[in-house]
Amino acid sequence: MDWLWYTLKDKRFLTLLLIMNILGTIYGYIWYGSQLADTPAKFLLFVPDSPTASLFFVIVLIGFLFKKQFPLFEALAIVTLFKYGIWAVVMNLLVFVISGHLDFVMLMLMSSHAAMAFQGLLYSPFYKIKLWHLAVTAVWTLHNDIIDYVFFMMPRYSMLKDYMPQIGYFTFWLSIFSIFITYMLTIYKPRVRS
Repeated sequence: MDWLWYTLKDKRFLTLLLIMNILGTIYGYIWYGSQLADTPAKFLLFVPDSPTASLFFVIVLIGFLFKKQFPLFEALAIVTLFKYGIWAVVMNLLVFVISGHLDFVMLMLMSSHAAMAFQGLLYSPFYKIKLWHLAVTAVWTLHNDIIDYVFFMMPRYSMLKDYMPQIGYFTFWLSIFSIFITYMLTIYKPRVRS
């Protein structure tokens, strides 16, 4: 396992991961462009879920490259990367079940979001998250769910609009599970120190 820890902290690997996440973040904000144009200003911060999650991870990676750590951003990154990574995969699978159609864009979204979820967990042994970081992250995450499913600011999937109550319920419990898994991986269990 030593080779894995070495690779994960290697500057070349971190730089490659950083570039990929910057490009993915930019693409994600562009993808949300039309929805953001219709979004009231007070909700703008809470609409582009996946690109904001990868933006948190960009900050974490920059910290790693400069031998600094930002535990609050680590907590925000792991919870939101896992949550929205899994969420997007499930939503695209649901679209496939309803429509019977699976295209290149859906496959790209599922693979990129699965990678998002995985990378957040992959770096969990190096995070220095404390309970208060996770508490702030829990408030952010659950507040985001309220914005999405009470004020209807969730990502738009037109063919899923009839299932919004069920999707909201699923999303709430996915948030709880994401917070729980973060606690188990970073606070409850001993971590590898860099």
